[in-house]
Amino acid sequence: MDGLMADVKEPDAYEADKDTGKEADDLLRQGREAFTRCKDAEDHNRDTALDDIKFSRLGEQWPASIIKQRELEHRPCLTINKMPAFIRQVVNDARQNKPSIKVHPVDSAADVETADVMNGLIRNIEYTSNADVAYDTAVECAVGGGFGYFRISLDYAFDDSFDMDIMIERVANPFSIYGDPNSTAADSSDWDVAFVVDRMAKSEYKRKYKGKATVDWDDTDAWSEAGDDWRDDETVMVAEWWLREEVERTIVKLDDGRILDRDELDKDPDLKFGLEAGLLNIVGERKTKGHKVTQRIMSGAEILETNEWPGRFIPIVPVYGDEFDIEGKRYLRSLIHSAKDAQRMFNYWRTTSTELVALSPRVPYIGEEGAFDVDDNWSTANTTSHPFLEYARGRTPPQRQPLDMGVAAGALQEALNASDDMKSIIGLYDASLGARSNETSGKAIMARQREGDVATFHFIDNMARAIRHAGRIIIDLIPKVYDAPRVVRVIGEDGSEESKQVNQPAPKMDPETGKPVMEKVTDPNTGQETMQAVMAMHDLTAGKYDLTVTTGPSFTTRREEAAAQMTEMIRAYPDAAPYIADILAKNFDWPGADEIAERFKAMRPNQGEQGLPPEIQQGLQQMQQQMQQLAQENQKLKQDSQNKTGELLIKKFEAETARMQAVQQGANASAVTEIKGFEAAMKSQALQADPRPQYD
Repeated sequence: MDGLMADVKEPDAYEADKDTGKEADDLLRQGREAFTRCKDAEDHNRDTALDDIKFSRLGEQWPASIIKQRELEHRPCLTINKMPAFIRQVVNDARQNKPSIKVHPVDSAADVETADVMNGLIRNIEYTSNADVAYDTAVECAVGGGFGYFRISLDYAFDDSFDMDIMIERVANPFSIYGDPNSTAADSSDWDVAFVVDRMAKSEYKRKYKGKATVDWDDTDAWSEAGDDWRDDETVMVAEWWLREEVERTIVKLDDGRILDRDELDKDPDLKFGLEAGLLNIVGERKTKGHKVTQRIMSGAEILETNEWPGRFIPIVPVYGDEFDIEGKRYLRSLIHSAKDAQRMFNYWRTTSTELVALSPRVPYIGEEGAFDVDDNWSTANTTSHPFLEYARGRTPPQRQPLDMGVAAGALQEALNASDDMKSIIGLYDASLGARSNETSGKAIMARQREGDVATFHFIDNMARAIRHAGRIIIDLIPKVYDAPRVVRVIGEDGSEESKQVNQPAPKMDPETGKPVMEKVTDPNTGQETMQAVMAMHDLTAGKYDLTVTTGPSFTTRREEAAAQMTEMIRAYPDAAPYIADILAKNFDWPGADEIAERFKAMRPNQGEQGLPPEIQQGLQQMQQQMQQLAQENQKLKQDSQNKTGELLIKKFEAETARMQAVQQGANASAVTEIKGFEAAMKSQALQADPRPQYD
């Protein structure tokens, strides 16, 4: 609820920042009207989602009137809830296939190495803010209720630092978010308004906003104008009101290629000096449209706080379930919404079969008048076990009536039919749920499981769309948050950590040796060549970047699959073992696997500069020596052109030289063909180990 911003304000700075007077009243009225529109547009989805969640998670699957009637009749009312198993199947499938963000450079000011730093920075943001919890909560809400959310926020990197970090936060209660009713984008990237609401007790409200709130709690006029949505007898609703507005701005292009806002140019003293001194020149200027995002904390009676958000998107990311639009009205449904009737029928028939089997002794006794007067235990004969029952002397003994309700086979069959209906409606069958079915071969079982994955894939795909939108928000924020020279931690795909200097020159490091990469530099004045370290800028504020989202197994899963595939390849091609044993050992999850890999690497045969096996290189060297010797002898024989024998010898040596050249070319071609075939086999195995769909 605090909604931390890049320009987080101290409490004593609040009054100077708060909207006052008529402007504040207009803003407050505008905020209340916007909330009413959002609430009215989402009421039908919220009612349905709440009913689905209570049905599947709380087991509220019988009508209240039926439950009351059965309780009065002492009849069972069983709930055998099969919904959570279907929900967990989809949610856990999403957990196993985490979408990952991949940043790519777009324009000439961006570069691949800086994009790699951004990739590592985003992984660090996800790690430090427990983004996996935020993603899992959002997708579980979407599967179980039809929609879920997570959000992007800013916070200080450390308690004693002024550097800001980007955070990904969990939204545990999806009903606290109200989105833009006019949104049409599949990922809601076009939201222009949103609300995050929270209900506070009166004492908590006074404590948290002490010295800020100007409207007294007992000011009935102010609160009555707000309406019942904002306050009741014990609580008050406080909302984050996010508003995105289109603004017009002027951009300029400098002769060094930089494109800046006119406002930024006027505020920067260094740029102003460069323009005045003629060191910089403006070569282009034009109007463009952008977006400004503002967050206001409000109650129903006043605007409590106003903050400017540095990005151009509202930092709340929805994850939708089954979405469709009918006549301009958006409907969001859960995985189990259409299967609720089948679940109710399943409960009914299982309850009926229980009654038929377990409660069958409750049939009445029939006897003459006065036959039951002797023993009071006759009144509990159907519910209590008595050692004996007496009847009146001279009377006909009471007779128990035969069971006329039939066997339970029919009810059990209807229960099975209802269970099959649930599977067919949701699209998850026995194989997908882990149960044994008619399939016997592994391929047949996997094919049936894949059918279940396809039937529910839109939930996972919607999660990937949401994470792609979150990546856009983060890429938009990175140049504004990480805008000064600093050291950031980046995390590799394999979990390795590294510190990188950003927005300042730093030596480019060789990942193999861990030493700076050197290059030859020629002095233009002296012409002398020297070796200097290659400098990398990693300027996060320059250039434009885009992203893709890849959905597939985690790095650990893909590493295990790669190890299995490489093991199979070595069995099929044992000669490759010395060349890939170190890579194979790295992919095994053993204690000391890295040390074993290093030892295999040290034992790997030296392939030379050309990447050829040593025996082929040795043969090529011998051929070259023989060719040099033949060339020298050939030159001597040519000098004695009059000697016919010499001419014959020259022809002989020329033929031998041509033969040796052909042998050498054949050896080179054979070696290259062997290496290319080996590389193609490796690539094919890698593709089979990582079959992940791509999202642009």
